[in-house]
Amino acid sequence: MTGLAPRCVLLLLLAIGVTMQHNHSGEIDTYHVSVGHVFLLSCLPDQTEVMWSRGDGPTETLPTDVEVRDGLLWFLPVEMSHHGAYICEKRDETELLKRTFRVSVSNEDCPDPSEDVVITEGIRGGLPCKQTELFGLGLVRRIRWMKDCNLEELDKEFISADGFMWLPAVSQRDAGKYTCLTDITIDGRNYTTARSIQMTVKNGAPEVFPELQVVKPQEDVFIVQVGKRAELQCLAYTGFSESEEIIMFWTIDGVLTDAYKELNESWRFIHNRGKVYGQSNLSISIVRHQFLNVPIHCNVWSPVEAKFGLARLKEADPFDFHVIVTLCVTASIFILLMATFFFFKVDLVLAHRKLTRHFSKPQVSHGKLYDAYVSVVQSNTGQLTETAKFALQILPEELEKKHGFSLYIQGRDGCPGEAIHDAISAALHQCHTMIIILSPDGKAKGTRSLCETQLLYEQEVGLYDALTQNDPKIILVEVDGPLDYSQLPESLRYIKRKQGALKWNNVLVGTNKLTTFYSKRNFWKNLQYHMPAVPVRRLHPVP
Repeated sequence: MTGLAPRCVLLLLLAIGVTMQHNHSGEIDTYHVSVGHVFLLSCLPDQTEVMWSRGDGPTETLPTDVEVRDGLLWFLPVEMSHHGAYICEKRDETELLKRTFRVSVSNEDCPDPSEDVVITEGIRGGLPCKQTELFGLGLVRRIRWMKDCNLEELDKEFISADGFMWLPAVSQRDAGKYTCLTDITIDGRNYTTARSIQMTVKNGAPEVFPELQVVKPQEDVFIVQVGKRAELQCLAYTGFSESEEIIMFWTIDGVLTDAYKELNESWRFIHNRGKVYGQSNLSISIVRHQFLNVPIHCNVWSPVEAKFGLARLKEADPFDFHVIVTLCVTASIFILLMATFFFFKVDLVLAHRKLTRHFSKPQVSHGKLYDAYVSVVQSNTGQLTETAKFALQILPEELEKKHGFSLYIQGRDGCPGEAIHDAISAALHQCHTMIIILSPDGKAKGTRSLCETQLLYEQEVGLYDALTQNDPKIILVEVDGPLDYSQLPESLRYIKRKQGALKWNNVLVGTNKLTTFYSKRNFWKNLQYHMPAVPVRRLHPVP
């Protein structure tokens, strides 16, 4: 053994005001052991290719019942003749690492202490068993403690799985020599090991600390997969300021995390609304079976008290895991399909219509002769405005000639001499859709012309039927710029709020012809999307 406390325990003892001293002779670590006990020396963190010898040089051979196993020096068991110095050496590419140990052998059941521990009276503390390597090898069967060579009767909750003995607030009568006894089995034979620590209690008023409180975990169960990574987090209230004497560490089934290479922990103080919390993370690189269904404690210590948070790991049910994965994949596919449909809805619907037209049978037109009624103001001078040119030339060219729709445009399709209002009403009732074309100059100023009166009547009849009977369907088209809808009837403002409007611009946007091309292309696709699925010419096939 190294004679040094595990990292967490060492920090813990320092945090509660404990000082530790090693008996050194120069740079030699001295250990006191008893005859008949097993003793173990560990030289370096990396035990591979370590050379052990007796005395002052490599020529000294190791005594009987002392052997090297995986770089560790075992005394199986200790004899009086084993008293003396032992040297370990390891040479790498740059230097020679060397360490010397002195083993002092006695006949007592409780050997002399190798360390001194000083604790302030009234402070909660603890003593390590100092058998780190044995616990790491999984050889320990039973742990016992003696005080002044008398066996102590302790409840199990006062001794952790790695032998650490918890102490309540100490008093002067707790001072003395404490010996940790561990019963182990090696090669089918039972042995005992013993290490002693001298504890001294000094007078002094302990510092006042706020009451600790573990926020999480609190008997939480975490679902994990064996062989996969997992991470636990502990959060504890520690007061209103950071204190170097508060420490957090984890144990798994009572063993410090240093015993497992898969475990790595870290902790820090965080501030929230004037309060200070300790936050500790336990990272598990690979979840092993032995980590499942055992208590995992987050330990929070101050010099006056200790609090614990409890967590357990539970293996995920394979069936539940596959169900969750299936649901996640299905949900991802569904979201992807919905996003695809949202962004390409118009293209998908138009492609579906085009495909079904080749296979669908002629349908009933329900008395409709036209796909759309086009409502637009025309000039009294006989000259075509840009808006009228769009309605009389561009719109028919695209919808009628290229896609087979049938349009009714007043002024182009009406009969001379017929009653205008009756013709408008009859035509509207024979159309599936009403396209209302609006432009910034579409509202005339001063006295209304005959064309404007006609337009108002078209919109009045069409909008009334659309709002009351949902027939015809209304399509708003804005030509050459935004409109001030506050100057238009409430019915048109309602349609605009409910379904929006398509926008057409006859003028190129700057010099970017490509942008204008795609803008007009999208306009025609969206207009087709709002038009009837099957043009009336398909509903009335030629015999």
